[in-house]
Amino acid sequence: MGETTVRIQDDLYEAVNGEWIKNAVIPDDRPVTGGFNTLDEEVEKIMMADFKAFAEGTKTTDIPEMKYAISLYKKGIDEKRRNSEGIEPVLPLLNKIKNLKTVEDLNEVATELLVDDLPLPIKMCVDTDMADATKNSFIVLGPDIILPDTTYYADDNESGKQLLEVYKDMASKILKFSPLTEDEQKKFLEDTIAYDALIAKKVKSQLEWAEYYKNQNPMDTDEVAKFVAPFDIKKVLKDLYGDKAPSVLIVYDPKAIKEMNGYFNNENFELYTHWLYVKTLVKATACLSLELKTLGTTFRRALLGVDSDPVIEKEAYRVAETLYADPVGIYYGRTYFGEEAKKDVVDMVKRIIETYKVRMKKNSFLAEVTKEKAIKKLSTLEIKMGYPDSIKEIWSKLVFDESDSYYDAVYKVSAIKNKDQLDKLYKPVDRTEWAMPGHMVNACYNPTCNDLTFPAAILQKPFYSLSQSDSENLGGIGAIIGHEISHAFDNNGAKFDEKGNLSNWWLDEDFKAFEKLTKDMVEQFDGMEYHGGKVSGELTVSENIADNGGVGVTLEIMHNTENADFQEYFKNWARVWCMKAKEEFIQYLLANDVHSPMGLRANIPPRNFAEWYEAFGVTDKDQMYIAPEKRISIW
Repeated sequence: MGETTVRIQDDLYEAVNGEWIKNAVIPDDRPVTGGFNTLDEEVEKIMMADFKAFAEGTKTTDIPEMKYAISLYKKGIDEKRRNSEGIEPVLPLLNKIKNLKTVEDLNEVATELLVDDLPLPIKMCVDTDMADATKNSFIVLGPDIILPDTTYYADDNESGKQLLEVYKDMASKILKFSPLTEDEQKKFLEDTIAYDALIAKKVKSQLEWAEYYKNQNPMDTDEVAKFVAPFDIKKVLKDLYGDKAPSVLIVYDPKAIKEMNGYFNNENFELYTHWLYVKTLVKATACLSLELKTLGTTFRRALLGVDSDPVIEKEAYRVAETLYADPVGIYYGRTYFGEEAKKDVVDMVKRIIETYKVRMKKNSFLAEVTKEKAIKKLSTLEIKMGYPDSIKEIWSKLVFDESDSYYDAVYKVSAIKNKDQLDKLYKPVDRTEWAMPGHMVNACYNPTCNDLTFPAAILQKPFYSLSQSDSENLGGIGAIIGHEISHAFDNNGAKFDEKGNLSNWWLDEDFKAFEKLTKDMVEQFDGMEYHGGKVSGELTVSENIADNGGVGVTLEIMHNTENADFQEYFKNWARVWCMKAKEEFIQYLLANDVHSPMGLRANIPPRNFAEWYEAFGVTDKDQMYIAPEKRISIW
């Protein structure tokens, strides 16, 4: 890089990744490349080639449920049929929506619309009850807004205004394909934007959603019914569960429910139905003619800075792998994931958990009784590595007719999955379900199951490889493992006990000490300038705590690792966060993502640990230095 070479002591991220970033090319159909995304691109190429071979009959699989995914894929790539059908497949549904003249009409079909995943005045679903993680509960919350967050609707948010104009232009062009008259098209669109603005005043912001433990708000069904009237939620519950309709619901977004009359009542019912019509049509474009499909992605492309849509084969693959996630993930895992690697990484996870226990015992701000409970939580952590051992029954039920249009097939499969989830209300929580499929390049911690999921697809270079050194693997997948474990003790996860229940297992003074350190973490990141914007330390605090914990625990292991190379550790830590993205995508993440920008994730956590300074001789004359009293290590 010549004169532009950056010293590692001044900018770890740029020193390690700068040359790559300068030369990297972002794919036209993606907003980003590098790190996680590069691996995802590679996995997608492999799987697309396999799907093509399956579709052509040159390759087979012994996973029976894969045949449905392949059949759906073949419908997706059938351009001739999709183009000949145009908008026709969705017209019966649009006609049904247009014929809703009163709230009573809506109440008659609300359950059907819920199962079909159409936007009702409130969202409803079934999920694990955070107060008792062995059972499921019926959840209610407000509807989705058009823009990514409520903050985009502020009078001074120019980006929000521009994006709404993009949406209006897109929807206007799509509506021209509908049977509506020109006057109706204009009216429906105006009402959609007006209704969206009403919703935006009531629903939670991304910052509020970030504290997900606050979603647990039980409320009597009768009380919820009064708030949401004239929408008849009790009829929906009776339709679904008969005499066993729940008497208590969990309200994730109390304001949206309690103030629902601010966006849904008899007087503005027409606004709602026009919003429902437009949103249903826009969503449907993904599975209609290619012209409509391309129109329907206009808003997303503007929001994320994507130049063009993926080729039709890629889009069809993405739809199929999403709807049939587990069978596709199991196929990927069985085909491309080695058992030797699985065993090696499981051993690493166990080692990191044991080291975490040691660090808990040495913790300076917790009382012994709290330490014991934290260690108990660590001891009961479940590890899900690679991919599931078996395929659940639901995946063999996701069937459709060969004569179905692509739209109808997707619609049917989605409805079967939705109904299956709603039917889980009185079934015990299945802790063997995976939060992520095997072909996903990601990892997660689930607080209500107290488990870790590491899909097979993430267990590749630079995160992990049997050919990489222990130092590199610890700086890569090791620190990611430590990150996910740390989520058990971040500002959200700390509220859940070892059984996954929302419960206060802390001494008051211990939790106050933790909250003080959490505040310090907020302040360490808050207001940091990045690409013309500023990082919200509050929005990103849970992920920053997890990054900090992941580095801390793996650095401790490094001290007990043969031939440990701390420089290689930190370089690979920086390497996994490598990212080159479109400016629009960067701004989108900055405003909405609970993760800090990748460059900061690489550069900030190391500065909190003495090993960083020793590894590269960093002093107070270097930019990657912070004073000892400002360094934070929580876990």
